[in-house]
Amino acid sequence: RNLLDMDTFSKSDPGGWWSRAGCMAWHRYGTARQPGSAPLSAVVVLFVQVSGSSEWKEFGRTEVIDNTLNPDFVRKFVLDYYFEEKQNLRFDVPPGSQSALFGAQDFLGQAFVALGEVIGSQRGRLERPLTGIPGKRCGTILLLAEELSNCRDIVTMQLCANKLDKKDFFGKSDPFLVFYRSNEDGTFTICHKTEVVKNTLNPVWQPFTIPVRALCNGDYDRTVKIDVYDWDRDGSHDFIGEFATSYRELSRAQSQFTVYEVLNPRKKCKKKKYVNSGTVTLLSFSVESEFTFVDYIRGGTQLNFTVAIDFTASNGLPSQPTSLHYASPYQLSAYALALKAVGEIIQDYDSDKLFPAYGFGAKVPPDGKISHQFPLNNNVENPSCAGIEGVLESYLQSLRTVQLYGPTNFAPVINQVAGTAAQVTDGSQYHVLLIITDGVISDMLQTKEAIVTASALPMSIIIVGVGPAEFEAMEELDGDEVRLSSRGRYAERDIVQFVPFRDYVDDSGNQVLSMARLAKDVLAEIPEQLLSYMKTRDIKPRRADPE
Repeated sequence: RNLLDMDTFSKSDPGGWWSRAGCMAWHRYGTARQPGSAPLSAVVVLFVQVSGSSEWKEFGRTEVIDNTLNPDFVRKFVLDYYFEEKQNLRFDVPPGSQSALFGAQDFLGQAFVALGEVIGSQRGRLERPLTGIPGKRCGTILLLAEELSNCRDIVTMQLCANKLDKKDFFGKSDPFLVFYRSNEDGTFTICHKTEVVKNTLNPVWQPFTIPVRALCNGDYDRTVKIDVYDWDRDGSHDFIGEFATSYRELSRAQSQFTVYEVLNPRKKCKKKKYVNSGTVTLLSFSVESEFTFVDYIRGGTQLNFTVAIDFTASNGLPSQPTSLHYASPYQLSAYALALKAVGEIIQDYDSDKLFPAYGFGAKVPPDGKISHQFPLNNNVENPSCAGIEGVLESYLQSLRTVQLYGPTNFAPVINQVAGTAAQVTDGSQYHVLLIITDGVISDMLQTKEAIVTASALPMSIIIVGVGPAEFEAMEELDGDEVRLSSRGRYAERDIVQFVPFRDYVDDSGNQVLSMARLAKDVLAEIPEQLLSYMKTRDIKPRRADPE
């Protein structure tokens, strides 16, 4: 929009692009012609930054639209979207291939943006200024992200059979069904097996669920072949018969029973009076949509990020190089690295960029009392800091004003965030608490109780362990193997992810790469944890406002 008009006799000829990843982004740009010259072809070039590196790689180029300063572009690019990664994009607006004779004066600007910023913006729509020409307003670029639907419906169906052929000498049959999806080349791929129903010619199978894309790859008229077998212990299952259908035909069972004849081609060829080998009836068929993380973000769900940092004495004096809080002029401390790694990604999904930040385990001024949830900005009424840089600034300031002490108590800050999360449970807000610590928890029983309570609320907890300590107790809180419990109550969901930071430190000392590795692992579970909360509460995404 409002591109810099560098032509005297005609408008600029802009190039632009669309991008799609699990989403899609739409960009509007312009390029230039010299006054009175022949029309100049120009492009907008999309670059993607290599993860953990300063290197940029070209991803694609746009089509050209002539003679307008407010072009709308059609070309779409497909990008893989990962919530847990910082996916930086750069858009350059240089002269095109026909403009080799023109220099820097033809450059119309550039823009930098993270893919997560586009997805996290209202309605997946983000407008950014084009910059790069001193003293000039270069116009803006409009980005629009859409997730590829890729047929996200899930089918639940139930079938039964009647008068199947008897295959076992001493009994009846032990029937089961095998579903096959047809491929483009005429072959078939197995996509589902039912359970075996023992010793019957009239089995009723349990209802089962299967994604539509697995059943027919999103093509409603594609053949679905179903084989009926008699189960044998040695694996040499006897073929009873088969029938074919399609997703479209199956879906009609939502209003009526559908009966299929089970046919055995060999028997049909051999026996003139052969009718069938029984029938299979589709008893029920229902379809529901499987919502994704992006559906909720586009619907307005905000991620609220809170930080809690360990200020116990076991970290060492911050002024000493051996301290885990020590920040040299050349590199950040492990605490600061963990904070930036996680925070810089989550902030893209928080519209106000205000993050409550607390410390625990220190004696705080003016009276020197031990606190386990003191605000890093020293503002009890409003503990929020402006952006991740604001959190880092307050953290470094607190190191200069508090006395590192102990013990290591998690429960107070978990309960603090849980209390905030409990105020809005309609799916519009989801809280992520990052706890960075160096040691063993002192209040394990209280922490387990706090997590079990929080598991019913819209929140997740990330724990990053820094330093050389052993963190066995954290594994219990993680709950990946055994569901966390406290006083006979079990956690409703698994909401804790723990990782030791030392596992992600790059051997060459590349801090950017270390942060990328850490964020990728600790944030990978957040989308599923958010979806699990929404599903247990039957909260559907809000529809984005129309464009």
